Amino acid sequence: MPVSCSSLNPSKTGSVPPDHKLFDVLLEKYVDEYGNVDYKGFLEDEHELNSYLDQLKDNPPDVDKWSTNDQVAYWINVYNAFTVKLILDNYPVKSIKDIGAKIQIPFINSPWDIKFINIAGEEYDLNNIEHNILRKNFDEPRIHFAIVCASYSCPKLRAESYTGQQLDAQLDAQAQEFLADTTKNEISSNAIKVSKIFSWFKGDFTKNGTLIAFLNQYAPLSIDPKAKISYMDYDWALNEQD
Repeated sequence: MPVSCSSLNPSKTGSVPPDHKLFDVLLEKYVDEYGNVDYKGFLEDEHELNSYLDQLKDNPPDVDKWSTNDQVAYWINVYNAFTVKLILDNYPVKSIKDIGAKIQIPFINSPWDIKFINIAGEEYDLNNIEHNILRKNFDEPRIHFAIVCASYSCPKLRAESYTGQQLDAQLDAQAQEFLADTTKNEISSNAIKVSKIFSWFKGDFTKNGTLIAFLNQYAPLSIDPKAKISYMDYDWALNEQD
């Protein structure tokens, strides 16, 4: 059964957010300026990653005491750290989509439906984190620039953890960098060819206006409201350093 943060056992929630400094050290060490990951290096420090994952497992959000930003930051870090763990558990792999069943059905047996995350006694998969927690409980479309499914066309994996105190600035920076990355979005004033993320989750970006109106908050140049919109192919190759 899908779970949300509201289903967590209150007796097992953390009164304060966990310290993400251990993840900071690993990200700074193994993620380059392009957001690509040295998974072989991560394997050498897998014990340290597991220690950080244990911190996340043992300190889920207390929705009555944590700020909204602290909760969002926590779940983004959960998604990103456990995605790295999923890759390491199956490494070497050319794509996250190669993990699991040969014939995959979305929301049933894809890599995002593997229940390998245990937090406060609840079993989660990556789809639970993205759709049943982050998208369902928080009105924050910028999360799509922060959660990274280990693929080349994803937004870059940030070389630092997310924190409640810095969250707004971090999400703004992620949005701006993603839209300025010409390998993932091609922006001009009268025509745009953007990531399929903006097609798959269009409703998240258009709650308060058009897609172009949303993009103009972060795009490297002003887009005409009547600009032609098309979408780029999505490259699921592993976001691994050369």
